[in-house]
Amino acid sequence: MEFENVLKQYDIILENKEMLVTALTHSSYANEHHKESYERLEFLGDAVLEVITSEYFYLNTDLKEGDMTKLRASFVCEQALATYGKEIGLNKYILVGHGQIGNINDTIIADVFESVLGAIYLDLGFEKAKEYCNKIILPYIKGNYHFFSDYKSALQEMVQTDKESLSYILEKEEGPAHDRTFTVNVVIDGIVYGTGIGKSKKEAEQQAALDAYKKRAK
Repeated sequence: MEFENVLKQYDIILENKEMLVTALTHSSYANEHHKESYERLEFLGDAVLEVITSEYFYLNTDLKEGDMTKLRASFVCEQALATYGKEIGLNKYILVGHGQIGNINDTIIADVFESVLGAIYLDLGFEKAKEYCNKIILPYIKGNYHFFSDYKSALQEMVQTDKESLSYILEKEEGPAHDRTFTVNVVIDGIVYGTGIGKSKKEAEQQAALDAYKKRAK
């Protein structure tokens, strides 16, 4: 598998090749080919990532609990994880079904970044998973790179400053029960300023807020 060569650049060589394939398998591909998707590995990878980043901020800062929580959130939010995934070219290797081809969004890339981390943890252990994360994430932390973890709050503050009204409207909900997709519009003073798509209404609202925030900030 070509993605193995990417991982080798980070001194990661997995023995369980099948698990790596699973880590790259979106539910749409899994359903078409009767395979297991990355979702369980993503669940594990999310927890491993939280421990790794929590440990780093605990050992390397004197911040209080609340401040560490906010800082950690900014470096493990969807935007951050998708950025890390794109940096290593992860988006090129994700297996998706026919209906998903050409629509590998940030949500999927972020999920797979976590699922790959879960696979590394299971196959090679915590220290190797931490080494992998540190090589990718620490440059962003040390460079004070700015990620928003909550665009809804940022947009709300922007709108309040201009004394405008803001609302989120569910535009459509589609897909099977196990793989729903939500589309949400954010409306400011009666005008649609942004649209977001996600696997939950909350996620779609954040994406819509991000779209609107970028447009308003120009």
